[in-house]
Amino acid sequence: MNSVLKGGIFVALGASCYGLLTTFVKLAYAEDFTTYEVTFSQLIIGFVALSILNLFLKKKHRPIQDSKLRNKTILYLILSGTSLGFTSIFYYLAMQYITVSVGIVLLMQSVWMGVVLDGIVNKIKPTKIKIISVIIILIGTVLAADLLFHEQSADLVGIGYGFLAALSYTVTIMTSNRVGLQFHSITRSKWMMLGGLLVVSAITLPELLQGMNLEIFMIWGPILALFGTVLPPLFFTAGMPKINVGLGAIISSIELPVAVLMGYFFLSEEQNIYKWIGILLILSSIVLMNLKKVQKEPL
Repeated sequence: MNSVLKGGIFVALGASCYGLLTTFVKLAYAEDFTTYEVTFSQLIIGFVALSILNLFLKKKHRPIQDSKLRNKTILYLILSGTSLGFTSIFYYLAMQYITVSVGIVLLMQSVWMGVVLDGIVNKIKPTKIKIISVIIILIGTVLAADLLFHEQSADLVGIGYGFLAALSYTVTIMTSNRVGLQFHSITRSKWMMLGGLLVVSAITLPELLQGMNLEIFMIWGPILALFGTVLPPLFFTAGMPKINVGLGAIISSIELPVAVLMGYFFLSEEQNIYKWIGILLILSSIVLMNLKKVQKEPL
């Protein structure tokens, strides 16, 4: 149990890092940095940092001996990482129009999107528990986004970008859990980050070449790369092997309340009882969806 506790703490820390990101992005926007500057700096610093960390990994043997298969797997990792780039672009664009609370709630739609995508791609019929969980998530989303009880100022463009980010994030989760599992997670993250960087570069560089504030590399770029790219894979690598997948998914949902609390304390975003009921419903649905995994899989 001591090992499980340590694993849970590491996974919670990794998920919490992701929860901090949106507030940092908002603070960078407050200093007049653009979405393009924020996204490009995070991914390029993150890729360089992961490449350096990868040099320190113990390389007793190659995970894939055949060079052609190894190169093919690396290519698949890079391609799967392109969805990571789209997630960053869409999510950070959404943050220009909506609050941190609404943004993280929209990103959590990846939970039910994953169920739908799994059904379409793998022909897996959702169980009753998953269907109930999806309904609870949708109800929780309406409450957490405060769509019923107050006049909404959230821009439809921002909500649209938020849903696109959730869809891209769903694809990222699905591909990252299936491609290149023979490699160390840091190595996999490095190649996926390269794919994301290529997409982000293609989108942002035409704008950045006309004028980029290089001060982004002094503070916010490194901070976003640290909490969004470097620390999470290190924490998850240390924690996930000590716990099972179901418990990992439940603990990872801490990202949602962390993001909401950061928005409240550092950005003075308004909160109310309906929002917290919605957040609790979303968290409860994640627990419900993964409860059987926790019970069946050994810790």
